[in-house]
Amino acid sequence: MDRKIGVVTDTNACLDYFDHDYDIPILRSIIHLGEKEYLDHVELTADDFYRHLKSDPDLFPRTSQPPTAEMITTYRSMAEKGYTDIVFVTISQHMSGIHGAAMVAAKEVPEVDVHVFDSRSVAYPQAKMTLKAAELAEEGATVEKILDELAYIRENNHIYFGVDTLAYLVKNGRLTNAQGFMGRMLKIKPLLHISKEGKVENIEKIRTFKRAVNRVIEMYLAETKDMEVSPFICHAHNEETKNHIESVLKEHDPSIGNIFSMPLTPAVGAHSGPGAIGLGYIRKK
Repeated sequence: MDRKIGVVTDTNACLDYFDHDYDIPILRSIIHLGEKEYLDHVELTADDFYRHLKSDPDLFPRTSQPPTAEMITTYRSMAEKGYTDIVFVTISQHMSGIHGAAMVAAKEVPEVDVHVFDSRSVAYPQAKMTLKAAELAEEGATVEKILDELAYIRENNHIYFGVDTLAYLVKNGRLTNAQGFMGRMLKIKPLLHISKEGKVENIEKIRTFKRAVNRVIEMYLAETKDMEVSPFICHAHNEETKNHIESVLKEHDPSIGNIFSMPLTPAVGAHSGPGAIGLGYIRKK
């Protein structure tokens, strides 16, 4: 029997900020701002979200993952369209419960084979895996081939990032309250990365955001030396720092070419806070 493969992702891939022609359903998180709720990107774009946070420093956003029932509805809708298989590329299961919910939902829709793939990442790498899956599905690749290609991207990317404030990481449970208190007292700006397991981990504690950004660049350059990579920048409404990083990278390597940059969608920015900046790469084959 011929297989028809569809691709699904969640809101944390920030896929809304890419230009593409694929039909990829996005399971969207809910953003809670004060007493109001918004569907990520549909009702609250990145620009509007960060504007809200800037205008009210006491406003701390929270997120709710897409309901399992919505996942079931999406699977069934795709099955009705003739899809025999669905590849669902999720945010790291260490960052969200979406992966687990997607697995639970899959058991409720036996009429389609759902392959839930943990990206072990977020934002750009997750988006690239999603787009690669859609590209290969359109070319007629098998599910096995698609999952192999996604596994390569998953094992060959790395993101370093810095945040301008610890407050959002603390409020959303990414750091303990004690760490947050010490950070505020000492004005520490953590240098973080996403580990191979898909966990957000602290690498260094630095006194200023500017120094944290410089360390992000230093660590990126050291790791990618003698490697063929596709660089990318993710940022939470921080064009100035994004432009600075681009300038440094191009000065270091004038032949670097295009450096893809993208905003962090509200569902991701709610945890990083405004001003956060990430620099990473995907290693070329």
